[in-house]
Amino acid sequence: VSPWASKATDIAHNCGLSAVRRIERGVRYTLTPERGLLGSKSLDEAQLAQIASLLHDRMTETVVDTAFDGQALFASLPGKPTTTVNVLQAGRQALEEANITLGLALSEDEIDYLADAFTGLGRDPTDVELMMFAQANSEHCRHKIFNATWVIDGQPQENTLFGMIRATHAAQPRGTVVAYSDNAAVMEGGPATLFHAGARDSEGRYGHHPAVVHTLMKVETHNHPTAIAPFPGASTGSGGEIRDEGATGRGSKPKAGLAGFTVSNLRFPDALEPWEDRPHGLPDRIASPLDIMIEGPIGAAAFNNEYGRPNLLGYFRTFEQHAGGRRWGYHKPIMIAGGLGSIDSRLTHKDPLPPGALLIQLGGPGMRIGMGGGAASSMSVGTNTAELDFDSVQRGNPEIQRRAQEVIDRCWQQGDHNPIVAIHDVGAGGLSNAFPELVNDAGRGATFELQQVHLEESGLSAAEIWSNESQERYVLAILPEDLERFDALAKRERCPYTVVGVATEERQLRVTHGEGLPGVAEPITPRAEGELRPVDVPIDVILGKAPRMMRDVTRESVAGEPFDVVGIELGEAIERVLRHPTVASKSFLITIGDRAVGGLISRDQMVGPWQVPVADCAVTLADFETVRGEAMSMGERSPLAVLDAPAASRMAVAEALTNLVAADVGALEDIKLSANWMAACGTPGQDAALYDAVSAASQWCQALGLSIPVGKDSLSMRTTWEQDGEQREVSAPVSLVVSAFAPVGDVRATLTPQLRTDCGDTSLILIDLGAGRQRLAGSVLSQVYGAVGTEVPDIDDAGLLATFFRSVRELAADGLVLAYHDRSDGGLLATVAEMAFAGRVGVSLNLDLLTIDPHAEDWGDYKIRPEQVAVQRDELTLKALFNEEAGAVIQVSRSERDNVLRRLREAGLSQNSYAIGGLNTADEIQIFRDGKCIYQRPRAELGQQWAEVSRRIMALRDNPDCAQAEFDLWKDTTDPGMQPRVAFDPQEDIAAPYIATGKRPRVAILREQGCNSQVEMAWAFDKAGFEALDVHKTDLISGRTRLDDVLGLVAVGGFSYGDVLGAGEGWARSIRFNSMLADQFSAFFGRGDTFALGVCNGCQMLAALASMIPGAGHWPRFTRNISEKYEARVALVEIPESPSLFMQGMAGTIAPVAAAHGEGFANFERQGDASKVITALRYVDNHGKVTEQYPYNPNGSANGLTGVTTADGRFTIMMPHPERATRNVMMSWAPERWGPADQGGADQPHGGYTPWMRMFRNARVQLG
Repeated sequence: VSPWASKATDIAHNCGLSAVRRIERGVRYTLTPERGLLGSKSLDEAQLAQIASLLHDRMTETVVDTAFDGQALFASLPGKPTTTVNVLQAGRQALEEANITLGLALSEDEIDYLADAFTGLGRDPTDVELMMFAQANSEHCRHKIFNATWVIDGQPQENTLFGMIRATHAAQPRGTVVAYSDNAAVMEGGPATLFHAGARDSEGRYGHHPAVVHTLMKVETHNHPTAIAPFPGASTGSGGEIRDEGATGRGSKPKAGLAGFTVSNLRFPDALEPWEDRPHGLPDRIASPLDIMIEGPIGAAAFNNEYGRPNLLGYFRTFEQHAGGRRWGYHKPIMIAGGLGSIDSRLTHKDPLPPGALLIQLGGPGMRIGMGGGAASSMSVGTNTAELDFDSVQRGNPEIQRRAQEVIDRCWQQGDHNPIVAIHDVGAGGLSNAFPELVNDAGRGATFELQQVHLEESGLSAAEIWSNESQERYVLAILPEDLERFDALAKRERCPYTVVGVATEERQLRVTHGEGLPGVAEPITPRAEGELRPVDVPIDVILGKAPRMMRDVTRESVAGEPFDVVGIELGEAIERVLRHPTVASKSFLITIGDRAVGGLISRDQMVGPWQVPVADCAVTLADFETVRGEAMSMGERSPLAVLDAPAASRMAVAEALTNLVAADVGALEDIKLSANWMAACGTPGQDAALYDAVSAASQWCQALGLSIPVGKDSLSMRTTWEQDGEQREVSAPVSLVVSAFAPVGDVRATLTPQLRTDCGDTSLILIDLGAGRQRLAGSVLSQVYGAVGTEVPDIDDAGLLATFFRSVRELAADGLVLAYHDRSDGGLLATVAEMAFAGRVGVSLNLDLLTIDPHAEDWGDYKIRPEQVAVQRDELTLKALFNEEAGAVIQVSRSERDNVLRRLREAGLSQNSYAIGGLNTADEIQIFRDGKCIYQRPRAELGQQWAEVSRRIMALRDNPDCAQAEFDLWKDTTDPGMQPRVAFDPQEDIAAPYIATGKRPRVAILREQGCNSQVEMAWAFDKAGFEALDVHKTDLISGRTRLDDVLGLVAVGGFSYGDVLGAGEGWARSIRFNSMLADQFSAFFGRGDTFALGVCNGCQMLAALASMIPGAGHWPRFTRNISEKYEARVALVEIPESPSLFMQGMAGTIAPVAAAHGEGFANFERQGDASKVITALRYVDNHGKVTEQYPYNPNGSANGLTGVTTADGRFTIMMPHPERATRNVMMSWAPERWGPADQGGADQPHGGYTPWMRMFRNARVQLG
């Protein structure tokens, strides 16, 4: 059963086709091979199998032949019986065999433990109990290595790994509300005004709700599934992390996400790079690094997009190298997903669970997917069977997870009346891990009935029902008296739920299959006589008493090899470094993901009027009213760990901080870190390297006053396989990914890397935290020349980093920093180049102060030939440009340069600060040394080198013509960037006189299952003087709301039904084919006093209802973008003269706006008349000309069309999202002033309004 089938069936049912059990689809391929000179026109079985493997997705599709009977898809299969493992007679040998056949990943100690436990119970364990134990006690779930005792080089170690992490919180608990005890950590927030529909308001009126709101944070990895099946692996990685955020405390709200990838060399088939010339091979069972980076990011983005969470931050690294006699790399990739959210301060901790509490499964159905995922993720690739590896991967359905989150939202929004007592997400181990954890944390036992589990697949065994890892599920506890209230909430959102169990005083875990739940549910099919009860054990056998691991390991250093840079040509080095995927543009990762949904986003990855992906950190808004918010950043330097794992840890923390300092963060102590650890444990020396790395991070954070209240580990980062008759292996070095989170005082104070050209003469200052060491081992330069090096960058002085952080923030607060960018991968050269790319301006660097030989004073009278001096100077130049010591470059006004340097000197940073150059008018990257220009190249040409990786991946993944069109923009040196043009004052509230009357016309903010943009839309209308109502389509069906009672109807954006059967089409059909709804909508459209607006998914839906809307007969349908992908851009649009009531007085305005959709092409072949349609909005390029050019026009519609209206102006639809761009602080980029009439909003508490607020105020004025 595929996610597509689930959504299509929902559409059929909501169209009234209740007799339809399920809809499935098939794709038929007809192959006609050409006959060669000696060939045959038929294909043999092997050839057919090879072709089939390329044409289908194993995760969601099955290959059949033409004789296949489609009825088999709908057959109901009998369940498989529960079995036992004969421990009482065969002892541990029976468990050893089950360990292999079931893929349990049990250790020798655990096998002994289980043999003793069940011998003591006097019975054999069932397969259900063993599977449950294996998942619940897997490394993935229980972090056995992090909780282990350690002996290193024969010396017992005092601390566990987890103990060293906890020590950071013990040393600095300030500002942390929840640590180590829930699905996410929680840090202190502050007062905020929540905006949502009244959860206890029968009419669903949106309102403002003051509360103290804390910030939650979580970062997860999904490495194993992404290696096996990149799209579903990365998709469910993001989905699982989102559930962790939503299942914190007694329910909470995810707000913004991050994602990162580390893989081995990409090896483009037609463009092998010089550093990729030593292929090591790849096992058949995992995807190639290139395939992972084509499919994995799309999977992560697709889940975030459809669910409705913006992804604002990330990283991408490739690394593969031979060093110390071992192959290092990421054949098993890192796929990291994380984010931050918000939680009501009253709901941060779960309530005690009383006996009799109902235990509920909320969300999607169970299916036979993700079997043994927790155990499989804990094993190195190659130690499990290929089939078990594949079985362990899940697949995602974000639309139903959105429905579940809506139910959770309706619960927590009730505050003290929240019916949720406790909640947990369903992840590794499925229900068999989630339910026991829920009750165990409360000190209870429970009884569960498997026939109560919501399933969408027949023929499952009890083990498969209990332990499958079907996604989009939560487990929660409510009191019996709250069930009716909860039922109403779930039915309104169309979110399935079932009561699966009941909490008990006795700490016994019982799972029945056909016995029913006393007082709750009778058995659907009574248990047959003699049939085994699947689970009946004390809960402590599963969760309480498993043996503790002990790691007895030795240290093993990796010897580096000197990296001789003599003879490396500077120009070639620059191009190689800029082309390396770690440094190169990440545009291909970013424009596939919505970065504005929710309306609470202030800073994403894209910077400036040219939208260049170089931002150092992400910043969100605390609410819709203030300029306070939250920031998050990342840091990781894993290649350094090959030689020095502790240094890599310190540098990862340092990078996270040098990124986060771009935001208005008050003090270091306010920052909280997530630490995600990866290592190839079991590889000689790597266990000890992990221990030393954790120890270094712990000590470093304590010295800085930082705590690590959350994190995760993935310690099986080794890939083994046999190829060409030999055993091969690739191991990842110890890899720490640090994510930093902090409250932000003023989001407007965020610094970006965009060099300013409007501030007169300016200077660039390097703040070098490496104290002139310029170490190159582990650098991108060393990688692109196939070298290792001997000494890695490091930062030993915590006080130096703390001083740097404080100094930068003080300079920024005084308005002295015009641009900021950290130094990391690619060194100073990459830092300055990215700043130049963002500002579209040339830069001249002077390296004299950075190329002084520290040993020159020792030369004495020794005669040095000029050519020797030149070689030495070239070597120092390369080190100065490409070392990756921690640090940053700031742009300051030339008139303030001496003042800034003085303040840095007073702070103790004089030995670390250098004036290194400024801007030039030649639009070149120029490098000077000894008074001579030793390198110059047009900025545009280097930009193309930097953008090459994105172009290549987009060409393979998307429409190659579009990939080339975006790449070609780098050649246009006349591009002025976005040039807004606004004739009116955006700050003027033309609706104020009407608001003053006290009348608030009602507008229905209409949503359907899968919609996700209703809150920001409601806020815009509320601010313009309307009473906004939260109206789910089920409210219209039930009669809770009628369109007769409202003057305005707004269909919002999102993914109704997951865009199955076409974006907006299922939503429209479920209205058209429901006679009651069709009559209600027709009557509303026919009234003369109403208006309607459709945005994005709502635009697509209303376009599909055009025949019902007076005057909409010429509207097009909206179909797939010409780029063949989801597009998320800040696009420039023009408002032409039109009758639209929303656009009155705005004609001629050109303004940036968020566009985020996969199906925005105005298709007049499907419907409408392009010659007669009335345009309300159209894309223009940066010169203000109407355009069809990609990416200025992200969907390819003729004449830039992206919004249409009717002749009377009452009905308007558009693909862009003005509701996400009403405040200046919501914009990825906005001018300081919108035009001559703009009075500005810099000193206003809300940060000022954009021209798009006029749209909503116009609607209020029109109603009088």
